[in-house]
This record gives sequence, structure tokens and C-alpha cells, in this order.
Amino acid sequence: MFMYTIKRLIAGVITVWFIATATFVAMHQVPGDPLMNDKAVTAEIRANLEAKYGLDKSVSEQYLIFLGNMLSGDFGISFTQQNRRVNDIIRDHFPVSATLGVLAILFAAAGGVLWGALTAIYRNRMPDIIIMFLVILGISVPSFVFAALGQLLLVNINSLIGESIIPVAGWGTIWHMLMPALVLGLGTMAFLTRLMRSSMLEVVNEEYIKTARAKGLSPTRIFFRHQLRNAILPVITVLGPQIAVITTGGFVVELVFAIPGLGRYFVQAVQQLDYTVIMGTTVFYGAFLVLMVILVDILYGFIDPRVRLS
Repeated sequence: MFMYTIKRLIAGVITVWFIATATFVAMHQVPGDPLMNDKAVTAEIRANLEAKYGLDKSVSEQYLIFLGNMLSGDFGISFTQQNRRVNDIIRDHFPVSATLGVLAILFAAAGGVLWGALTAIYRNRMPDIIIMFLVILGISVPSFVFAALGQLLLVNINSLIGESIIPVAGWGTIWHMLMPALVLGLGTMAFLTRLMRSSMLEVVNEEYIKTARAKGLSPTRIFFRHQLRNAILPVITVLGPQIAVITTGGFVVELVFAIPGLGRYFVQAVQQLDYTVIMGTTVFYGAFLVLMVILVDILYGFIDPRVRLS
């Protein structure tokens, strides 16, 4: 298990390096000039700005400086937000995105396991048909549509009650988080439901299930001790990447619900060609995703002895 963990960590470091390199190359291929604004009105001012951001050096020197700063945890200064470091942007706004993401993944995981198990138990019957129809909707409909429908629902509920029970937008209390977390987790919940259903249907025909029935174990004990425990392994495998995707991928939801998360600053950076913010947040997102995948792989090794043996 120790060597398995070391190999996964080495692979993760290589992956983060590749993400950083690809991001750096892409930023230098994007057309446009990040310094082309009302401040760079003269050649002298432009030269000072290039020196400040290191753009007066060769591309290879900039790349080495970028890697060195990244290793020290410094992503530089924003081009567009005066005297504000990328690290400060990440530190101030990622907790908001992470909080929303954790709530969304809790909702998605609980719903996915529950509905997936129910569809497997009631296969080809009415509960299975209804849930799978809703799953198809959850996968097919974009999140911004659910976000708009969610806001409309909250407006109608508040109007019916005559008081703003659940805020339509904003951030600050648990009531602000409920609808955005629900909307953000719907797609992942639908995906996990399908995965759980397929896994449950595969497990139900395994030999150890037949043996448990032959021994006279109760259906409830067979379900929780054998079927559910083994069927949930594929869900755990994809849960790590899904956590990272939800935590860092709620850009549209954050925009619709006016949530001050990191996604808003990433979108603004792309629009304004803010190289340092784009590269810093991309590498941060990539490293976070790789870390979650590694943690899930290690956790999977403890859950499934076959991984440790191999």
C-alpha cells in the first residue's frame, strides 16, 4: 500500500506540472494584449508595466520564473485588480465555492445512492421508470436552466407565503445555500444514480449473494452487508473527481445566484486577459482535482483489498 501511494503521488505531481505547462503555453498563444488598456498610454509606462509583470523577459525565462513561483506557492499579482495577489483572490473566494460544492456533493451522493438502490430494487417497475426519467432530465438539462427555474420557484414560494423565507440570491446564511447547492448537485446526482443502479444490478447476480441467500440470511442483511457495500465501490471511485468538479465548476450557478465564489473571478480574468489570475486559478483547480483523485484512490485501496494485493 505504501508503494501504491507513492506511485500515485508521483503521478499526481507530473500531472500538475503538465497542467501548469499547458496553461502557460496556451496563455502565450491567446491573441490579445493584457496591457492594452487606458494605463499603458506611453512607451515608458508600458515598459514599466512589462518589467513589473516580467513580460520584458523571454518566454523561456518567464516559464522558469512561473514554475519557481508556483513551487513556492506564489501565483503573482493580478493584471487588472490593482495591487491584489492571485493568492489573495483564491484565499478569499475559494472557501465560498468550496462550501457550496460540499453541500452540493452531499446532496448528490445521498440522492444518487438512495435513488440508484431503489431503481435496482424496483427494476422495470413504476418507481424505476419515474426515477430514470428524472435522471435523464437531470443529465440533459443544463445547470443554468435549473438555476433559473429554482429562482422562479423561490419567488413563487415567497410570494405565496408573503415573506422572503428563502433568499432568491446572495450569500451569507444556510438559507442562501440551499437552492444553489440543490441546483449544482442535480447533474452529479443523476449521474451517480445511473452508476449505482448499474452496479447494484451487477452485484445482485454475484456468487457471494447467492451463497448468502442459501445460508438463509435476511434480505435486509444481504442488502446492506453485501449488495450495497460492494455496489457503492464504483460510486466512491468517481466521487473524488466529482467533488473537485462540483467545487470548482459552479461558475454559472454562482453567476445566476450572485454568489461571490472563485468562479466569478475566473470568468472575469478570461474576459480581461488577466494572465496571472487565469494561470493561477487553472493550476489551483487542476492540483485540487488531482489531489481528490489521489485521495479517492488511496481510500479505495483501504476499502477494496484487491487493490492492496495488486
